[in-house]
Amino acid sequence: MRPPRHRVERRAIGWWMLQSLAVSGPLLAGSVVAYALWTPARPWLVLLVGALAVLLLAGLLVEPLWRYRVHRWETTDQAVYARTGWLVREWRVAPLSRVQTVDAVQGPIEQLLGLSTLRVTTASSRGAIDIGGLDRETAARVAERLTRIAQATPGDAT
Repeated sequence: MRPPRHRVERRAIGWWMLQSLAVSGPLLAGSVVAYALWTPARPWLVLLVGALAVLLLAGLLVEPLWRYRVHRWETTDQAVYARTGWLVREWRVAPLSRVQTVDAVQGPIEQLLGLSTLRVTTASSRGAIDIGGLDRETAARVAERLTRIAQATPGDAT
């Protein structure tokens, strides 16, 4: 199988960086405060601070760029294709005859950056296919197109 054609928006790099900062930043800040205030625990807290600093740097500098290289998506009249991941890569294909709903979803950080996640829910037990990092207008246009195609595709989506 060939890889899906389209890359996500370059702004997705910033989205992934901010997500890492929102998760790892408070943990690192809390451990630094604990290190400063809890003198008897400093020998092991220095290890925690160091580990969290390395994780934060990886989440800010490595993960977003790696994900941008990996993440791809494509829609055709027959299926939705998505490739995601950075440590574990996932390739998902959903035939449009199995599509139940198509949504364009925006979290707070995505709204700030003008991005959306296209969520294609299928009859699969594996769950929805999420294509994050799309331009807001692209996600809305693709959602509308997929909805039209899925309605016209024979099958009961089960």
